[in-house]
Amino acid sequence: MIPNHEHLPVHLLAASFNNTAAAYKFYWFLSILHEVEGGQYHIPKQRLFSGMVATSWYTINYFRISYGKQDQLHDKVKEIAAVERISIDEDRTKIKTRLDSSNLLSTQKLLWHFDKQVPHRFLSPWLPAIADNKNAVYQASQTFENDCLYSLGQTHISINPIWVDYLSRNAGILKSFCYWKLSLYLQKHNPNVPDIPNKLVKPAKRNSLAKPRKIWDVVIEELDGVDCIYTNTRLYKNSFAVEHFIPYAFVSHDLLWNLIPACPSFNSSKSDKLPQLEKYFDAFYGLQKKAIEILKYRMPKEKLLEDYLSIFSDLESLHVLPDTYKDKFKRTIEPLITIAANNGFEYMV
Repeated sequence: MIPNHEHLPVHLLAASFNNTAAAYKFYWFLSILHEVEGGQYHIPKQRLFSGMVATSWYTINYFRISYGKQDQLHDKVKEIAAVERISIDEDRTKIKTRLDSSNLLSTQKLLWHFDKQVPHRFLSPWLPAIADNKNAVYQASQTFENDCLYSLGQTHISINPIWVDYLSRNAGILKSFCYWKLSLYLQKHNPNVPDIPNKLVKPAKRNSLAKPRKIWDVVIEELDGVDCIYTNTRLYKNSFAVEHFIPYAFVSHDLLWNLIPACPSFNSSKSDKLPQLEKYFDAFYGLQKKAIEILKYRMPKEKLLEDYLSIFSDLESLHVLPDTYKDKFKRTIEPLITIAANNGFEYMV
């Protein structure tokens, strides 16, 4: 729930996110909050449209989350990415600054596409009788009818003065509420995709892989080197990259069962592409099997061994893995790769 207020119709603000058929409402409101936090109350629409694109950028372009077949935001962001040639993992602030000042007519057209529905439809809880009539909503908003959140102009919106203090004081809570509703919306359209809440914004900093690297150092030392499953290059301590078999951009975690040593140059070129299981799974599992058995012998108390509990029921049985465990491993990985491919991740050539 959002914070209550004695004199404001906050239930209507909350109702803006009920029965949502598209994601634009979430990003429109997040853009408004961002501007209000910066002390802006008479806001150019283009800045808000740029904010919508910038805030959804990482979720769409890096994590490749589906927004549903009906959603236009996803398609427009992809088109803007192609037109502006902005990196898929660029920071929100840099993307917004770039789009705010873009002089490309194609970018302007794509941004202003959102003016067709977004600004007036967001006010539908306050103005339900005329919600489908864009001109009527524009007119009613000029006098802040029913204490609506803002008034609409051709190029700007103006925050209703009675809402300014509420939005400013509760911006953090309102953002959290909005992101929670957004995560529910996206989970509905991506029922098998893991960790949706952590794919809504670009993480400030990726976790260090120093601990998994030390784990693989132990394994490589014990085996006097291992072969990269992709290039057959012999790998030794301090001469390998820690590689996500299923791309981090899909799984959004660094669990040990998905990490293997790989040739550093190949790891860079692989990027977020998917491995072909028929070509690489046997070698991948063979390396994981050796690692588990060595770690259970050399480092039986190692906490990272618990990462395998999402595949195996207990750790005690991991001293020598029976052949049936290969099937368990594959049943975990195979559907994830299939779903990732369906979401637009490409296979390695």
